[in-house]
Amino acid sequence: MKIRTFAAAAAIAALAVTATGCSGGTTNSGSTGGSGTTLTYWASNQGTSLENDKEVLTPELKKFQDETGIKVNLEVIGWNDLQTRIQTAVTSGQAPDVLNIGNTWAASLQSTGAFMPFDSAAFTAIGGKDKFVKTAMDTGGVPGQDPTSVPLYGLAYGLYYNKAMFKDAGLTPPTTWEEMVTDAKKLTTGSVHGMTLAAGSYTENSHFAFINAAQNGAEFFDASGKPTFTSDGVVNGIARYLDLMQTDKVVDPGNAQYDNGTKAINDFANGKAAMVLSQNNANSSIASQGMKDNQFGVVAFPAPAGGKDIATMVAGINMSIFKNTKNKDAALKFVKFMTSKDTQNTLDKSFAALPVLAGVTPTFTTDSALAKTFEDIYANKSKPLPLVSAEDQFESTVGKAMNQMFATVASGGTVSKADIKAALTTAQQAVEAAG
Repeated sequence: MKIRTFAAAAAIAALAVTATGCSGGTTNSGSTGGSGTTLTYWASNQGTSLENDKEVLTPELKKFQDETGIKVNLEVIGWNDLQTRIQTAVTSGQAPDVLNIGNTWAASLQSTGAFMPFDSAAFTAIGGKDKFVKTAMDTGGVPGQDPTSVPLYGLAYGLYYNKAMFKDAGLTPPTTWEEMVTDAKKLTTGSVHGMTLAAGSYTENSHFAFINAAQNGAEFFDASGKPTFTSDGVVNGIARYLDLMQTDKVVDPGNAQYDNGTKAINDFANGKAAMVLSQNNANSSIASQGMKDNQFGVVAFPAPAGGKDIATMVAGINMSIFKNTKNKDAALKFVKFMTSKDTQNTLDKSFAALPVLAGVTPTFTTDSALAKTFEDIYANKSKPLPLVSAEDQFESTVGKAMNQMFATVASGGTVSKADIKAALTTAQQAVEAAG
């Protein structure tokens, strides 16, 4: 199911259908926010499990209820289901009041017309637009329009490396792509591989298609929003990434079946790989496998020599409010609470997130060097994914095409640049056909 095809239906549903999460103290103004109101909140899975998220969030929601009298009914939804659930809510109108979204979906979701714009009054209600880090706020929606989401958790990719393995091999952390590949080859011995990737995850693959293309100075969409998937910079960037498994042979072919980042992180934490590309919330998963903070380090994902110094897309989680909520004031109070300094400090520590509030010290790690590395990557070496309504289709078509490419390599086949261009041509045609 594709979000953009639902735009007209969503606009009608937003006017005609009452969200299921809207209850308690409703008035004709549609802006209830006092004691006795109940909100429904869909949270994305940020912790080590859905239950872990509930354990972290429940005390905070209780605190919010004690302060405001507003009850929050929580549902934590896994990433494999979240986008589909949101799409269904958009078209049916059976929606929560407040929800988390992947920030890369913001422009696509905004195009449905189903979400409340954060105009000047809404920003004032939640404490002001300027409280957010600009990098994070840039992901709120379509440029030049009032955004329909605000930042909640900041994330950035980094290259995690096993300190002992590097030391034993006489290596220092890489600063260029070429050094990374050379190091990975040296560290690939026996059952240990130099790197591990979530090569079966279409979202991870689309992210690294974007990052590698950006390092080449390439774009997936032109200034008018038309897809440009087949440019040399895009093709060469994807080829470089595929070659970690295909030509360089530093990635286990079995990684083609890794449909989420946790599997790759676990391989790294258990000593099966010397490096892993992951977001900073990997820290909690690494710790859950028994690997201690002093056993690994992180550097920016390196670009090829002469390439652009882009190490990550601007990753993270945003919050949105459905336009058809009957509890707008309560929803805004909740967003204000969730994006307050005290709540952010608590949640960032539990979910290993980077601050989205300006001037806030990271709490996701006690390692100041690690925190500084990720802050630098996030603020200075990042680029937002395309802020266009077809972004969701970019992730789906390009990411799934790369899943198939990795599967071909894993089964002993070869993927040439001509093959990559052909697959990207098909993906681009699909996006163009969707309008």
